[in-house]
Amino acid sequence: MSTRLGLTVPVAGESLSELPAILVDAEAAGYSDIWTSEVAAADAFTPLVLTAATHPGFRLGTAIASAFIRSPALLAMNAAALADIGSSEVLVGIGASSDIMVSRWHGIPFDHPYRRVQDVLRFVRRALSGERVSFSSDSFDIDGFRLTTVPSRPPRLLVAALRERMLRLAGREADGVILNWLSPADVAQVTRPVLEQNPEAEVVARLFAVVAEDRDQARAFARRQITAYLNVPVYADFHRWLGRTEALTPMWQAWAAGDRAAAVAAVPSSLVDELFLTGTPADIAAGVADYVRAGITTPVLSIMSPTGTGSLSWVSRLGASISDPAEPAGTADGAS
Repeated sequence: MSTRLGLTVPVAGESLSELPAILVDAEAAGYSDIWTSEVAAADAFTPLVLTAATHPGFRLGTAIASAFIRSPALLAMNAAALADIGSSEVLVGIGASSDIMVSRWHGIPFDHPYRRVQDVLRFVRRALSGERVSFSSDSFDIDGFRLTTVPSRPPRLLVAALRERMLRLAGREADGVILNWLSPADVAQVTRPVLEQNPEAEVVARLFAVVAEDRDQARAFARRQITAYLNVPVYADFHRWLGRTEALTPMWQAWAAGDRAAAVAAVPSSLVDELFLTGTPADIAAGVADYVRAGITTPVLSIMSPTGTGSLSWVSRLGASISDPAEPAGTADGAS
């Protein structure tokens, strides 16, 4: 089993004032890493600043900080400030996000995402070295930026990637890759372009663990999540590349016709079990182990609940089951 185990925070939309208490449980349960996402709640850095200040033993990572919604210089400043807080290792995952988040939600053109991620990655790496950076590209022009506080331990930079070109960029110019929405069987295909460039690359994957007393309820929730996400163009293209065109075409057709219920119903049951971890803590631990055996070096749990409640109570149970599978951690209904 991997020696690393990450937890995505916030876990269940809780206030950031509640995060220190959650971190106590996470530390006791054996999590090594705290990771953030950046959607429409907390930004990628604020929860990690709080974590670094209160629990310096955790490794910290963003998955992701968008290459579009903040300037490259501000991203370098964010990364440097987080690394400067304490002794924690910092990994800054940079990614394009999606056209929905970037264009619709932030009002920023989602133009040439590969080029933008590449240029931001190159600029941030140079800026974190402390040099004065003048950078001219098709994405942006920056003249003479220099960080005034350079962290003694520069953050490692990762790239969030789905398909071959971005995956090769992650291997060639970053320190690793961040993945999601894939099964253990997909890992070899997805990591091959990365590892061909850098056999030592870190491979981080966000894994969705759906907790519910009724496993059928968990799978129904997962089916709705798949429908919502795999109709986003970047994820739809990703799964076409993975070879799921035939399996997902009925769902895509129903969605395009405006029949959301039919789209949900058309998601193959087999795909639900490939992309989501459900069941008892032991079941979920076994699923995480499958990803690690496939080549994931840092599994990061995103704990979800169909009812919107109960996720926090699973932080300790899942962490204990995954970190030490010999330890009993209760059943799916919470019994211990």
